[in-house]
Amino acid sequence: SSLQTSLSIWGWGSLGLVLFLVTFGPFAIFYFAFYILCFVGGGFVVTLLFGKSNSEKYLEQCEHSFLPCTSVGIPKCIEEMKREARPIKIDRRLTGANIIDEPLQQVIQFSLRDYVQYWYYTLSDDESFLLEIRQALQYALVQFSARSKETDWQPYFTTRLVDDFGTHLRVFRKAQQRIAEKGDQMKDQAEELVDTFFEVEVEMEKEVCRDLVCTSPKDEEGFLRDLCEVLLYILLPPGDFQNKIMRYFVREILSRGILLPLINQLSDPDYINQYVIWMIRDSNCNYEAFMNIIKLSDNIGELEAVKDKASEELQYLRSLDTAGDDINSIKNQINSLLYVIKVCDSRIQRLQSGKEIDTVKLAANFGKLCTVPLDHILVDNVALQFFMDYMQQTGGQAHLFFWMTVEGYRVTAQQQLEVLQSRQKDGKHQTNQTKGLLRAAAFGVYEQYLSEKASPRVNIDDNLVAKLAETLNHEDPTPEIFDDIQRKVYELMLRDERFYPSFKQNVLYVRMLAELDMLKDPSFRGSDDGEVESFNGSPTSSINLSLDDLSNVPSDETVQLHAYISDTGVCNDHGKTYALYAITVHRRNPNSEEMWKTYRRYSDFHDFHMRITEQFENLANILKLPGKKTFNNMDREFLEKRKKDLNAYLQLLLNPEMMKASPALAHYVYDFLENKAYSKGKGDFARKMDTFVNPLRNSMRNVSNAVKSIPDSLAEGMTKMSDNMGKMSERLGQDIKQSFFKVPPLIQKTYSDPDHCRVAAPIDDNVDDNIPLRVMLLLMDEVFDLKERNQWLRRNIKNLLQQLIRATYGDTINRKIVDHVDWMTSPEQVADAVKRFRDAFWPNGILAETVPRRDKAIRMRTRVAGKTKLLEVMPDELKHIIGAETTRKGILRVFEMFQHSQLNKRMVYVFLERFLETLFPQNKFPELFNKLHSRSKQMQRYKQRLHSTQAPSLQK
Repeated sequence: SSLQTSLSIWGWGSLGLVLFLVTFGPFAIFYFAFYILCFVGGGFVVTLLFGKSNSEKYLEQCEHSFLPCTSVGIPKCIEEMKREARPIKIDRRLTGANIIDEPLQQVIQFSLRDYVQYWYYTLSDDESFLLEIRQALQYALVQFSARSKETDWQPYFTTRLVDDFGTHLRVFRKAQQRIAEKGDQMKDQAEELVDTFFEVEVEMEKEVCRDLVCTSPKDEEGFLRDLCEVLLYILLPPGDFQNKIMRYFVREILSRGILLPLINQLSDPDYINQYVIWMIRDSNCNYEAFMNIIKLSDNIGELEAVKDKASEELQYLRSLDTAGDDINSIKNQINSLLYVIKVCDSRIQRLQSGKEIDTVKLAANFGKLCTVPLDHILVDNVALQFFMDYMQQTGGQAHLFFWMTVEGYRVTAQQQLEVLQSRQKDGKHQTNQTKGLLRAAAFGVYEQYLSEKASPRVNIDDNLVAKLAETLNHEDPTPEIFDDIQRKVYELMLRDERFYPSFKQNVLYVRMLAELDMLKDPSFRGSDDGEVESFNGSPTSSINLSLDDLSNVPSDETVQLHAYISDTGVCNDHGKTYALYAITVHRRNPNSEEMWKTYRRYSDFHDFHMRITEQFENLANILKLPGKKTFNNMDREFLEKRKKDLNAYLQLLLNPEMMKASPALAHYVYDFLENKAYSKGKGDFARKMDTFVNPLRNSMRNVSNAVKSIPDSLAEGMTKMSDNMGKMSERLGQDIKQSFFKVPPLIQKTYSDPDHCRVAAPIDDNVDDNIPLRVMLLLMDEVFDLKERNQWLRRNIKNLLQQLIRATYGDTINRKIVDHVDWMTSPEQVADAVKRFRDAFWPNGILAETVPRRDKAIRMRTRVAGKTKLLEVMPDELKHIIGAETTRKGILRVFEMFQHSQLNKRMVYVFLERFLETLFPQNKFPELFNKLHSRSKQMQRYKQRLHSTQAPSLQK
């Protein structure tokens, strides 16, 4: 039945649908749907309109029933706003110094004009907001100025600034050493160096690391915003600081408009290189320094930039149409450029092939080295430290210390006896005290090195020791009392295979030659210094003969060296006119014959003559150099006469009998005749300072340096004995104590783990109070890594710096430095700095456009020029004190440190942080900076490593 019912329903429904379509047509169903939609929509609209009208009526009733009447204050406020705004009076005084306030007001005006006004006037013409911002900035500057006047800036400039720079340099040096220890050829060494640098920083600082601020622009901007907001909180009144809109505007102007561009500029390596060149613009680039930089460069970009520039200049010179004398000059320039290109190509090939070899290791295996006599080693500060290290390794230090102590005793005794004689002439008698003190000193030397109780004991002829003991017991000590034993000890060190002969085969000897600048890289032979054209166009077999080859000539009688001046000429260099002498040198040996030309000025001859006559006093009576002439010294006849006299000088110098009489003279002669730029032994500074250097040459070298080798036990024993001898005169006692007795121990390496400590620790006894000595010693420690060397060298340098400072400035140097800091912070200097800042950001009152980044080749050539200038400006006296290789590495290390913008930013931020800590000592800025840098990834890794190392110990 249900089935029948469903069928009937479907049947009737289908019939109805068919009849509907037949009656109304096929589109009737669409019309029907449209009618229904219109009905529903009309009903919705009617309901909406009805509800809206009823709601309005209800709200109107509620308003009149429940809300109070409108206050009269609102209409008055609207009326007040329609009136003209009264002008805000701003006090233009900022610092109390008119010369500072004027440029500061211009900086504020330019900042508002270029960072706010250009968009604010498109929104509103009301200037009250701008005036309020200006007033807030001025208030902050007034507070800043007041704090600056109350701050003592002397510790910041003389201590904290230097300490932070020294710490930065130490971190960089340790990072370089850590990368060198890995020994891997990394794809991006610059990036690896930056990562390693910040690893070392967090190990040294312990609580802070600035890697995010220096490597991430986003984090850097956030750091500057936070820092500026803190400064505004300190400097602005509470009401202005609570105004978020104005605070954010001022914060963005300071952080993004002023601080960020300034920091980016100060940390740009190219800007620093240009500034270095500008600072030493008065010094001319030296050819030898330039070639040394090319040969030592490990940056292919630098070499390619120099090569491209040399090729460009070469094409220009070859395109010139010249005749007469100019053709010789151009030919010389072409040959020089060809040589530079050849050296660059060779260096590039070596770097690309990965065949870079350590010069010292290569020379140690090469086996052909200069011979430096033992007597020269014992009187040379640089050479002596290496021989001292070797003698300690072999257990022969007692012999060397004894020889040095006797030298110091002799000089001290002579000085004190001379003082005694002069006092006796004046009627002052102190004979017994002086002789007793010298006897105590002599007994101290005997007990320390020669007695049976001595440890270690100098093994020497017992008869001589017994004779010395007899003399000490029955006679007054003389300066020459130890001479016989000292002579025997010298012969022992010279002849014994354990000492000097073996030292010449040791790697320390090779390093000594490198520090004395007597070691050339053998790997350059056949590559950089191979077959090229000489400067006069004639081919030579070697344009730069190695000193290693020349140094062995005296040992072979079949090798002959002849030289004569073949030509003279007048040169003009940077406006300076001087005569140049072309020396033709022939070198003959049984297997080959070589010839080359070298060029020397008269001043080179004069400096060479001064050097050899100082080293070999007997030559002063034999060799006579032609005298100087001030006027008409470029006259042709005079030049011919001087050429003849200099030729006679050369022939006498190269006489075989002269060479046999002074075998060590050969090294100086060959160095002078080598085809290279002549390196003068003394600069102008040394000539001027001879008045104080010469008297110290014996006393400082032999007393302050040699006598300080006395160990603690001897020094204490001698001091006790001297105290028992009674009181001497003040001057005599001070002389004895300063020159002989109260001295610290000698050969002990600095053993305070320098890898994990800052530089801010005290430098040395009696140094912190001497500001210039502290600064100079700290910088030399970090630049030249002196703390890794023996303490004898460092103490030697400290004494020399003390003598130099005392001779130059006297005892008022600290007062002068304080006065100089006061001058630096004076209104005139501050105003000058503000003006320079204004002119740099707004030249001629217009916002400076972003300077386009210079071409890479130009930046690379600037780097080469900067390194060359730095090497050239370094005085030769510094090389004589700490060694040529150490000086060169130290200078290049400092230059390389400034070639990484991330590291430069770190140094700028450190200086900024220390500046704010000094300016606001009560505001806990150190804790604030630790929090701002707390997101450092390096810091987090360091804490994890620290925790992992501490966990096992805690479990135990």
